[in-house]
Formats: sequence, structure tokens, C-alpha cells
Amino acid sequence: MLKLNRVHHIAIICSDYNRSKQFYTEVLGLKIVREVFRAERNSYKLDLEVNGEYQIELFSFPDPPARPSRPEATGLRHLAFEVDNLGDAVSKITNHGVVAEPIRIDEHTGKRFTFFADPDGLPIEFYEI
Repeated sequence: MLKLNRVHHIAIICSDYNRSKQFYTEVLGLKIVREVFRAERNSYKLDLEVNGEYQIELFSFPDPPARPSRPEATGLRHLAFEVDNLGDAVSKITNHGVVAEPIRIDEHTGKRFTFFADPDGLPIEFYEI
């Protein structure tokens, strides 16, 4: 049987690199591991870490096509971050003008969670442990 250790990274293509870089670093607080401009592709690649682990690659490409991001569209449904205190996490993103859905309770685990969107409408979840 194949043995997978963990998710190594998640790649996100954004439509406005500076706006998304600001969102992921200043609003969500992810730390920059490295930032590279690839001139041959006219593209940035920003490697970000979540709590000391490299996990997100943020890419820019000239004129990327739009992708449906409705929660029930085929493909990636959402990106979820574990948080210790959901109320505090929501308060911090709200201070940056991010609008989160009302907090809900997971009917199977009893845990609290909410959704909001990144600058391109990618659904993001905060899930309280």
C-alpha cells in the first residue's frame, strides 16, 4: 500500500499577485519562505508557511482563466485552516475588511467553523479545534 506522509503544499493561482500576497501574508499571517520572479513565464511564485511548515504556493500568471469557486463546483471545494479560537480568528480577519459567514457547528464533530473568501473568491474555512 502507498504510504503518504502528509500534504506537502497547496498551489493557488491568483489574478492579482500583490493583492493576494497581502491577503495571505498580512490578513492570514502566513510567513514568506521565498519569493521568486520567473521572467520566462512573467510569473511570481511565493512560498508560504503555516505555523512553521511550508504549505502554500501562490502563483501569478498573465491573464489566468477564471475558475468557478462555488462550493459545489467540481474540483477543490475549499482550503481549511485549523484555529485554536474561532472567535479571535474571525475578529482578526474582520479587522482587515474580510467578511465571514456566520459561525456554524459541525453536526458530526460538534466543532465550530466558518467560511470566507480570498481575493479571488476561493472558499477558505477556519475550523476550531
